[in-house]
Amino acid sequence: MVLEAIRYKPGSLQILNQLKLPHQEEYDDLHSAEDGWHAIKEMRTRGAPAIAIVAALSLAVELQSTTLSDNAEEVQVFIVEKLQYLVTSRPTAVNLADASRKLQKIVFSDAERSGSDGKSVVKAYCDAAAQMLVDDVSDNQAIGKYGAAWITKTAGESQVSVLTHCNTGSLATAGYGTALGVIRSLHSNGQLKRAFCTETRPYNQGSRLTAFELVHDKIPATLITDSMASALLKLKGSEECIAAIVVGADRVAANGDTANKIGTYQLAVIARFHGVKFLVAAPRTTIDLQTPSGIEIEIEERAGKEMTFIKGPRLNGTDLDLSRVETVSIAATDIHVWNPAFDVTPAELIDGIITEVGVVEKGPDGKFNLMFAMEAHNEGLKPVTIGGV
Repeated sequence: MVLEAIRYKPGSLQILNQLKLPHQEEYDDLHSAEDGWHAIKEMRTRGAPAIAIVAALSLAVELQSTTLSDNAEEVQVFIVEKLQYLVTSRPTAVNLADASRKLQKIVFSDAERSGSDGKSVVKAYCDAAAQMLVDDVSDNQAIGKYGAAWITKTAGESQVSVLTHCNTGSLATAGYGTALGVIRSLHSNGQLKRAFCTETRPYNQGSRLTAFELVHDKIPATLITDSMASALLKLKGSEECIAAIVVGADRVAANGDTANKIGTYQLAVIARFHGVKFLVAAPRTTIDLQTPSGIEIEIEERAGKEMTFIKGPRLNGTDLDLSRVETVSIAATDIHVWNPAFDVTPAELIDGIITEVGVVEKGPDGKFNLMFAMEAHNEGLKPVTIGGV
């Protein structure tokens, strides 16, 4: 059974509440853009591709259940205001802003069309939002294919192990996943020895979500704390044939600098020290050519209590009591907390960026040319060999 983080049909949107995982699978109904904003802000849904889709579809179900003006321009203004509001829920993830811009362009175009009315503008918007769900799955499968082929060719091994961070699978996308999609592809090809995943403090997306997906799919996997990564590469790198660290991305700047879950930067540093390839897996919607470098990326800072408290079901002997969820303090009272949600990995530490059209490598000048990847629109432009696009 395939994991579904997003369930949509016209007039109905449900999201898997990821705050309840891995112990409970509970779906929340979203009826409006406001519901979508809170689901994203509260991290009941998360992952750069997924939050863009949930935001778009939350507005779609609101439009489908609301009586609106027959005037195309008035409906256009209504939609644009809602999209701008949704973007404020998670400012670091570029997919959300990118989706907003594209959807605004679609409603502007339909509103200006001769004979357009309020209903046609709504239909144009809802059709485009629904298509995002379909496109994301196919993009993720392509990312998985290209990434797996690149890793095995570069490693020169029949089986490899991979370390990943945070959650980049079905729970963070419309399905299959980006970095976790690469792991899934390796596994399906019989080329995966073992997946290692970090717990990903302070929100534990690795131990709660990635581990949940790996166990669900029966992929051989081992969980480590974030602070064990260096020791893992030193002590077990050769034995386990750890060929790459593969992570997702919330925003890739024009020069290749990548914002991702806090802790990614340090993984890139230790990968370089230990001679392990460091790869970013992300659809092209995550690439932001308008942002020159990582310096310009806004980094979201979250509440300190996310670091100083932890929530989970009560353990009674050897059994979990799922009816009793408790919050426990794990830090000294009144300690000052700094809790950035993301960090920026310099392009210098990244060996390749895996997209749905191929793996972007650095040119002879040691720099990424992401413009070409963004301009590739069809199958004919996809690489015939693994390497640069």
